[in-house]
Amino acid sequence: MSARQIRLAAAASGAALLLAACGAGSDGGDAETTGGGAEPAAGADLELIQDGVLTACSEVPFPPFEVEDADAPSGYSGFDIDLLQAIADNLGLELTIADVSFDALQSGTTLVAGQCDIGASAMTITDERKANLDFSDPYYDSLQSLLVAADSDITGIADLAGRSVAVQQGTTGEAYAEANAPEAKLTAYPGDGEMWPALQAGQVEAILQDWPVNREHELADPDYKIVEQFETDEQYGFAFAKGEKTALQEAVNTELQALRDDGTYDEIYSSYFTDNS
Repeated sequence: MSARQIRLAAAASGAALLLAACGAGSDGGDAETTGGGAEPAAGADLELIQDGVLTACSEVPFPPFEVEDADAPSGYSGFDIDLLQAIADNLGLELTIADVSFDALQSGTTLVAGQCDIGASAMTITDERKANLDFSDPYYDSLQSLLVAADSDITGIADLAGRSVAVQQGTTGEAYAEANAPEAKLTAYPGDGEMWPALQAGQVEAILQDWPVNREHELADPDYKIVEQFETDEQYGFAFAKGEKTALQEAVNTELQALRDDGTYDEIYSSYFTDNS
């Protein structure tokens, strides 16, 4: 090989190495920031506890807001869960649900512990809870109600003196009963999953809780009826650890508005509350 041929071969080899180095440098830069050249996980700027996954804590069952559903992507459905599933889908996130105690959730304990990113459990926004939690924009207007057996002589909250009444621990229903039926014999249960069987078994004479949940029982069993509703100006919101999930909170609010604007919210709402005012 001539000297000229040697120089040309060397130049070609050097060019190939340079191109390879440039390619490696480009991939290497991506690898440092995105992990081997892969696209960043969805929600990378939301500080989720698991990349690409929105982990929600909820107290289940609480129909029609939270119920187990083997056919749903997360294994759960209900108004809260379906709405949150739509938000997660729009954000490109997988939704997973952790079943937790409502009392621990509403107090902020579960969220501060980092067990989940968001609380979705028909939680009323209150000033007391705002001391420990941040909330999304309201997504549901609710009221309280009193459910009794159809043959009961209880006709309203005025008849509850000395009567046994089930309430859910840590809820606005419990607070309402304490304030407005001080002579009732209140029993605080972890959730509707315990209160409803207690009423059916005759262990309590009434349930005072959110109207949509009592309405589900009234529709399912004609042996029970709602005898009074209480306007409380309650609104539900998704909950976040105080001061720790501001980007996620903003993203959820943005998606809530988008779901209202494109009609998805109304579709989900009407599938659960067709006879609700």
